[in-house]
Amino acid sequence: STAHIAVDECGAPTKFTGCALKEIVTSDGKLTPEMVRPLLHGFGVEHHSQPKVIAISQTTEMGTAYTPREIKLLADLAHEHGMYLFVDGTRMANACAFLNVSVKEMTVDCGVDIFTFGGTKNGLMVGEVLVPLRKELAENIRYYRKQASQLYSKMRFISAQFIPYFNEGIWLENAQNSNAAAQKLAAGMRKAGVKLTQEVQSNAVFFTLSEEETTQLRERYFFYDWDVEQNERRLVCSWDTTEEDLAGFVSYLRTIVK
Repeated sequence: STAHIAVDECGAPTKFTGCALKEIVTSDGKLTPEMVRPLLHGFGVEHHSQPKVIAISQTTEMGTAYTPREIKLLADLAHEHGMYLFVDGTRMANACAFLNVSVKEMTVDCGVDIFTFGGTKNGLMVGEVLVPLRKELAENIRYYRKQASQLYSKMRFISAQFIPYFNEGIWLENAQNSNAAAQKLAAGMRKAGVKLTQEVQSNAVFFTLSEEETTQLRERYFFYDWDVEQNERRLVCSWDTTEEDLAGFVSYLRTIVK
């Protein structure tokens, strides 16, 4: 229920495909076969939308990472019902860095059918890679790309970024840097007396502050209001977040937390 495909794409999946999205509420953003299985019904019944894809995010919008085993269990469930598993890998690099596994171990070896691999949120100017791992899913992708206005006239400049990104290991180095920054930030916030609401497994830190503290912090720093009712906020570290950035933030935070 927190994934981009459900809440942050202005209904694009439904517009482009005519599909119906079934959302599942979780405490950490991760799906399990036990959560999904109750929704897998209505196959062959003309009155019901036909289940075809299980879609997950790696890492999740809550900053948590699926292990390869957790992904495989979902892939097995999908295949058992003639479905596909799609992984939104916008922050997959962060998951690989956190779990110390390769992209292949995270996708091919788990039975993933199609996934994206992020660049925009990991240091590139713009661009994501779409990787179909089944022939039938690859056959018409270039047509879908054109129809969705994703074939840019200067596509080669977007694509060129990925050559050093992959060949020189920049994707992993950047993810390691942002993950490490988040761990340091989380440690500093805990010492400042701030309550964290999610385990830090990537470059995102979720925390709670009172309305008064939030107002004061927003005077100096930008952050996202995740769950206003629970006073839950989100901070995201970048590949180029510095020690000075972290020290300055935590120092100011100490002056406002009561």
